[in-house]
Amino acid sequence: MLLRGYAAGIFPMADSRGAGDIFWVEPRSRAIIPLDEFHLSRSLAKRVRSGKFQVTRDTAFHEVLLACADREETWINRVIERATLGLHAVGHAHSIECWQDGQLVGGLYGVKLGRAFFGESMFSRVTDASKVALAWLVARLKVGNFTLLDCQFITPHLERLGARAVSREHYVELLTAALSSTAGAGVLTAGADSLPIGVSSAESLPPPEFEALDALLESDGAAGAAGPEGQFIAQLLGHTS
Repeated sequence: MLLRGYAAGIFPMADSRGAGDIFWVEPRSRAIIPLDEFHLSRSLAKRVRSGKFQVTRDTAFHEVLLACADREETWINRVIERATLGLHAVGHAHSIECWQDGQLVGGLYGVKLGRAFFGESMFSRVTDASKVALAWLVARLKVGNFTLLDCQFITPHLERLGARAVSREHYVELLTAALSSTAGAGVLTAGADSLPIGVSSAESLPPPEFEALDALLESDGAAGAAGPEGQFIAQLLGHTS
């Protein structure tokens, strides 16, 4: 049911942690981060390169989800928690973790479907930990041939990182492209100016692979060395300002 909802452009929420029911949301305006427009500021690039955090994938999924839900107001109730753990068990939900001195200090989680990644929530217990996790996620999606990073609702925090709001109709176009067998089937038109924001101009791409970044880091000899890994991620994300 969750995957059908995401494929239709809607997502679940609850009124509170203790709520027994969920409801489905379809915002008129949807936040996305175009992968080539992620804003890596000089300060964030420095943080990514520093190796202050050890960054991992899918090593503490449940802990990340619980940390995201551990706030005064949350939409993550136990129904959503159980369902999302089920998606993780079958490879459709992933987490990025930031560690410091062996402690989980930040991270995010979301759902993967086709070439789309639906960012659900993130948390930070140390300055910039969630931003670093997001930077690593964007790098992972770029390397893995994804075309859509959905952030649900626009916030000033996400806007500073490159997020923008698109209409519901535009979002459906982006989602349709991301779920099709090619990057832009049914959406691309003859002129480049006609491309929806965030859609690759290539008519086809290799299959999406969330784990592709791991192999790339290993091939470059960066695995296990936080500094070199961070430097590689910063370079991969391009220009800073």
